[in-house]
Amino acid sequence: MYDNILTQNRKLKKTSKLVNRRVLNFGIPAYKSETGKVTCPFADECVKYCYARKGTFRWPSTVNAYEKRFRIARSPDFERIMNAALLINNPHFVRVHDSGDYFSKKYIDRWFSIMRANPAIKFYSYTNSVLLIKMYDKGVPENFDYILSTDGKQREHVDKLNDRHAVIFDTVEELDSAGYVNASDNDLLATRWYSDNIKVGLIKH
Repeated sequence: MYDNILTQNRKLKKTSKLVNRRVLNFGIPAYKSETGKVTCPFADECVKYCYARKGTFRWPSTVNAYEKRFRIARSPDFERIMNAALLINNPHFVRVHDSGDYFSKKYIDRWFSIMRANPAIKFYSYTNSVLLIKMYDKGVPENFDYILSTDGKQREHVDKLNDRHAVIFDTVEELDSAGYVNASDNDLLATRWYSDNIKVGLIKH
C-alpha cells in the first residue's frame, strides 16, 4: 500500500545530491485525472506548457501511479497512509505536488494535519491555489513553505513585493536580469530555508 506514495523525480534526485538531504515528492495527476476530476482548479496559462502533462509523465505506468495517489489523497485513510509513508521513507523535505495542486479546502486541511504530525520534516509546494492558501494567513504549519504561481487564474492576488512567488522564464539571462533566484536545478532554492529571495525563477521545460 505504501509503495510509490512518496517518489523522487529527476530534479529532486539532483537537489538531494546538491544539498545532501533526502528530498521526496507526492504527486497527483496534472490538471485533470483520467476520470475527468480537476486536480488543478486554478490552472490557466500553465496548462499549455506543463511539464507534468508530457514526456515520461504520459507513460502508462506513470499515469497509473499518479492516479493511484489521487485516489489515496481522496480516501478517508489518506492521513494514516501518508503518515506511515513518511515514517518508512524518512525524508528531510517533501515537495507536495510535483504534479497537481491543492484542489479543495478539505484536502489542504488534511495536508496541514499531516505536516503538524511530522514537525521534523519540512514540506513545500508551488501552488496556483492562491486564495485557498492565503485564507490561512499566518495559520499554516511552521514546517511548511509555499511558492505562489503567477500564471494561474488567481495571479492577480499574488503580491510580488511580499509573497514568495514563481515566474517562468524562457532563458537564464532573462531570469538573472529580473533579479530572480534560479531554482531550476536546486528545487530547495525556492524555499525560505535555502534562499531569502522571495522571487523564484524557473526555466520553461
